[in-house]
Amino acid sequence: MNIQDIFESMEYGPAPESDAEAQAWLEGRGRSLGHFINGTFTEAGTVFESRNPATGAVLAKVTQANGADVTAAVTAARKAQPRWAALGGHKRARFLYALARLLQKHARLFAVLETLDNGKPIRESRDIDIPLAQRHFYYHAGMAQLMEEELPGRVPLGVCGQIIPWNFPLLMLAWKVAPAIAMGNTVVLKPAEYTPLTALLFGQICQEAGLPAGVVNIVTGDGAVGEMIVGAEVDKIAFTGSTAVGRAIRSATAGSGKSLTLELGGKSPYIVFEDADLDSAIEGLVDAIWFNQGQVCCAGSRLLVQEGIADRFHTKLKARMDRLRIGDPLDKCIDVGALVDPVQLDTVTRLVTEGAKQGDLYQPSGTLPDGCFYPPTLITGLEPADTLMQEEIFGPVLVSTTFRTPAEALEIANNTRYGLAASVWSENVNLALDIAPKLTAGVVWVNSTNLFDAAAGFGGVRESGFGREGGWEGLLAYTRAGDVPARAKPVAPCAAPADPSRDDPLDRTAKMFIGGKQSRPDSGYSRAIWSQKGVLLGHVGEGNRKDIRNAVEAASKAAAWAGTSGHLRAQILYYVAENLSARAAEFARRIDDLTGKKGGKAEVEAAIDLLFTHAAWADKFDGAAKGVPLRGLALAVNEPVGVIGAICPPDRPLLGLISAMGPAMAMGNRVVLVPSDAFPLVATDFYQVLETSDVPAGVVNIVTGGQGSLSADIASHLDVDAVWNLSTPDLDQGIEAASAGNLKRTWCAGIGGGTSGREVLAQATEVRTVWVPYGE
Repeated sequence: MNIQDIFESMEYGPAPESDAEAQAWLEGRGRSLGHFINGTFTEAGTVFESRNPATGAVLAKVTQANGADVTAAVTAARKAQPRWAALGGHKRARFLYALARLLQKHARLFAVLETLDNGKPIRESRDIDIPLAQRHFYYHAGMAQLMEEELPGRVPLGVCGQIIPWNFPLLMLAWKVAPAIAMGNTVVLKPAEYTPLTALLFGQICQEAGLPAGVVNIVTGDGAVGEMIVGAEVDKIAFTGSTAVGRAIRSATAGSGKSLTLELGGKSPYIVFEDADLDSAIEGLVDAIWFNQGQVCCAGSRLLVQEGIADRFHTKLKARMDRLRIGDPLDKCIDVGALVDPVQLDTVTRLVTEGAKQGDLYQPSGTLPDGCFYPPTLITGLEPADTLMQEEIFGPVLVSTTFRTPAEALEIANNTRYGLAASVWSENVNLALDIAPKLTAGVVWVNSTNLFDAAAGFGGVRESGFGREGGWEGLLAYTRAGDVPARAKPVAPCAAPADPSRDDPLDRTAKMFIGGKQSRPDSGYSRAIWSQKGVLLGHVGEGNRKDIRNAVEAASKAAAWAGTSGHLRAQILYYVAENLSARAAEFARRIDDLTGKKGGKAEVEAAIDLLFTHAAWADKFDGAAKGVPLRGLALAVNEPVGVIGAICPPDRPLLGLISAMGPAMAMGNRVVLVPSDAFPLVATDFYQVLETSDVPAGVVNIVTGGQGSLSADIASHLDVDAVWNLSTPDLDQGIEAASAGNLKRTWCAGIGGGTSGREVLAQATEVRTVWVPYGE
């Protein structure tokens, strides 16, 4: 058989990889593995079996952690952290460099052990997973070296609890451990129950690198161990896994003060326009959905193909599916390996059996090997709302529908509760780059798929989670500002006097401000606002859930604000500052009357200064072209979060309002503001400034009333994308717990002298990474 025959028939192989070295490593440990805690391996305790999913053979018996094990790991990490941070960036960089080199030296052992434990083809472990893991340690060695110079004022969080999935065991470890320890944190990591072996091998190379005891700790076991880590005395939880578990973690950590990043599920669209290079799009699709047997959170599992080419595309795709080789993952000729466990095989089988009735099922003919194998599957003729178009299958199953126009493609693509990744295929670069920023996804690949690098941030929006891993933006999740402003303290409104009087016999009704209009409260109730001297200053409406609903609806309708230029947003913020300045004396008097103090003038000046600051930032918070090893660009683009609900500080009625409104508006968000409960009349005066400053209707909405109940209403609203609690910390737990409904971002912070600088701008933006390869 010559080379041309091989290309025509695809009949080649087998080319088995020896597993002798991996088996010898397991034998050397008696096939019985303990935890890696405080720099040493513990004796095995109560164990569970780690099996090869392709054969069912037991690889090793691994220890199920208990509460004492988790406590020991956290204690070791806590003890080691101050000394590890005090080493400085250069010395930490040397350790990360050593880990990267050791990953290279043991690359083949890691690759084979990963394939045995996970079932993925050896060429994927060898050529993708292990090199990317090495890249993360090399890259973050550089980040450690540059930390003091490039991240001044940032300090490590402390002890990080990290919980990783079974689809990319070593790569997910690298994504989390490398940035954490580079920034001076220590970690307690739990690998997935199905795939613990390469994590424990990593513990061995930590010893070989001389990493100080307690910097990296690895405890093994089932989901109960993850729950123990979430509940332990750690400073951060980083989780990659299912949306359901991510939601539970969000609820469990609510009000704890723990930093949290979640990288969750996805149902990523793969959009093929009629002018696309169809052969390239087919090969990209093979990689998008059948790479790692489709067990990829960002898998291109929803095929959207333009109607005019759909039949031809599906015909070519089926022919390509017929040539995919399924079998022993250690065979270097294999395209599709085994699913990770019989439980996952049963899940995929059940979902396809139930959902395929809504469309047309295609699977290549042939007999599957024994083990956890499932054939590459295509289901066409589905509607966007069908179950398999909405639910993550996490297997080698592609579902497909058609579209006619780019607008329809966008509508279908964004019709999901997820927002992790997307692929766009078109030879018209104008069309591709027009579609890319309109997709609700944290990562967009143009004429490509599954491109990853340590320099490029990865993460999602909506129910795909929040936070980024990789790049400079990924470091924000493992550091905090060293100088943290104190949280706001409660302020009681002035009580009604025994002998009331009012400052003006003519009553002025202070209404809500919703959709650019003054609006009466739905409740029909108002509350009297008194000055410190016992003068009735006016009444303010008591907002309720319906007022919040109306405000969020108005904000959602103002989505065009996100598409305006930074220059335009800057001009409007300058105009707001100009009009506030013209009424500075009036606002200062109002603040003094409400608070009984003499700080009104200073607060107004600070608010005007803050408006200027955020107007200045509106067109200057730049993205970046990432230095990835690719002939092309990976662009990190700062995008607005969407609709932000903000609970304003109670003690500074004007500055607190501007501290939330200014950065949110500057970055293109729309806001629903709940102003100071004690001094709300400043906010109801301020909407008169908004009305005369060219602020589009719905961009800023103000709902007065009790912050406790209104904050819960905002946090539970599914069309709110983020909640900022700049008010008192007693509201944190309720906000964070309620936010688990759609896994919206939360930010609970003090404002000091007002919010300014990159910290708040990062809270007001999502980083979208757009990959654009170029060249013939």
